[in-house]
Amino acid sequence: MSATTPADASGTTAVPADASGTDTAPPAPGSRSRRFARPAAAALSGFLLYLSFPPRPLWWLALPAFALLGWTLRGRRLRAGFGLGYLAGLGFLLPLLVWTGEEVGAVPWLALAAVEALFVAVAGLGVAAVSRLPWWPFFAAGVWVLAEGARARVPFGGFPWGKVAFGQADGAFLPLAAVGGTPLLGFAVVLCGFGLYEAARLLLARRAARAVPRATATGTAPRATGTAPRGPLLAAALSVLVPVTGALAALPLVDDSAEDGTATVAAVQGNVPRLGLDFNAQRRAVLDNHAARTRELARAVREKRAPRPDFVLWPENSSDIDPYANADAADVIDEAVREIGAPTVIGAVVAPGTGKLRNTLIQWEPGRGPVATYDKRHVQPFGEYIPMRSLVRIFNSDVDRVSRDFGPGSEVGVFDLAGTRVGLATCYEAAFDWAVRDTVTHGAQLITVPSNNATFGRSEMTYQQLAMSRVRAVEHSRSVVVPVTSGVSAIIRPDGEIVARTKMFTPDVLVERVPLRSSRTPATRMGTLPEALLAALAAAGLGLSAFRSVRARRTRAE
Repeated sequence: MSATTPADASGTTAVPADASGTDTAPPAPGSRSRRFARPAAAALSGFLLYLSFPPRPLWWLALPAFALLGWTLRGRRLRAGFGLGYLAGLGFLLPLLVWTGEEVGAVPWLALAAVEALFVAVAGLGVAAVSRLPWWPFFAAGVWVLAEGARARVPFGGFPWGKVAFGQADGAFLPLAAVGGTPLLGFAVVLCGFGLYEAARLLLARRAARAVPRATATGTAPRATGTAPRGPLLAAALSVLVPVTGALAALPLVDDSAEDGTATVAAVQGNVPRLGLDFNAQRRAVLDNHAARTRELARAVREKRAPRPDFVLWPENSSDIDPYANADAADVIDEAVREIGAPTVIGAVVAPGTGKLRNTLIQWEPGRGPVATYDKRHVQPFGEYIPMRSLVRIFNSDVDRVSRDFGPGSEVGVFDLAGTRVGLATCYEAAFDWAVRDTVTHGAQLITVPSNNATFGRSEMTYQQLAMSRVRAVEHSRSVVVPVTSGVSAIIRPDGEIVARTKMFTPDVLVERVPLRSSRTPATRMGTLPEALLAALAAAGLGLSAFRSVRARRTRAE
């Protein structure tokens, strides 16, 4: 570079910028023909992130996804960062959430993806804002976690589906979930991706700078001085090394030893009469399916073909007939529970005489009947209740399939099943950090996630949700049992390994001995503290960027 050309901290030629950090230099020759390169790269980065999610074991694709997003956003003006972030969000969320339109059409799917992509757009704006700072990959990764945290909370209680951490159930960074939960795990992946881009950028800049003297010696280029300084290279290297080293250091926290002994658990997958929204039109058939599988297990136990379970877990909605109001349903359940001779958790729809429905898990004891209940605390908007019903009806009449809204419970669910304290997180709740952590802090030695995915057919949804349970297993060092009406049901050890699983839309029963644990991981003990610290890092970066912008504006004004 010439002696009169300013350079930024990385040793590359700086581009004149206005007070908002936007580029003011005239476009370079040929830039018009390349104007679609960054938008295309943004959408591609989102699609690569989608490909890193289950059922594909391609967790590592998240790293090039964020490296490409870093190239797309670094040095961009704020408005461009927002737009490019939105394209990345659409590239990610449109394919990830396609299952939401499985039975209700494209409009709900497109609307959900379009709204949720706004959070990625805001993250893109924030990354662009901090990308001119030293150590920017750390600030940018914090911004991403901040945006994910907001998406997990608003609107309507949030929608955390697609958090980066949930794509890492098979990944090398998974042990970090035991240190700081899903926020730290996601931060590590994003940081490593941005760090890889920054390292590549600086190394290429250094190589280019070293090539200039050779060209000058032959008379083909003007003499230039300077190379990429070591400070930014150190920051880039640490952006990669810190998460990798942290994951290795966290490995001892991934422990599946049986601190409190073991329990033999059975997960029943009764299957449904048919796929889609009308799966529960034959509600008695769904109940009978689960009762029949339980009785078959009882026969196998008597014939020594299967071990006797300490307790049995049925899925969410395994009895959509309220057993409190329908004696015939209660009799079917009671007969199956008596025959297996073990406490059984039943997923039921409970319909009070007045008020809202309850998505309830019932502890059913042989010879005693129902003795405890847990009402799902985070009911699903537009699935279990319809916000703004009259407005939504304009766009999709399927909202009236939910003729009576479900209401949320308020108590943490932990059942004592034959001496084992079992934490309860019903289906959608597995996506929420607080809903799972609460059960462990209330004494759960094992976690169950009863689910009903029949509404979403043979889509990727069930695999995405299963990955969440694997991450939760490592996060809290607990075995996790996932009974699902139509699959995929699974039994997961505290290290995230699936030791038994079913096929989709196949009646089956899983019986496994699993370790019980009562110790708490750092993630369980700290709760939201790691997320708060990462949000503070993001706020510091955004604040520093704004301060530098204001100072630059005042300097030019003088």
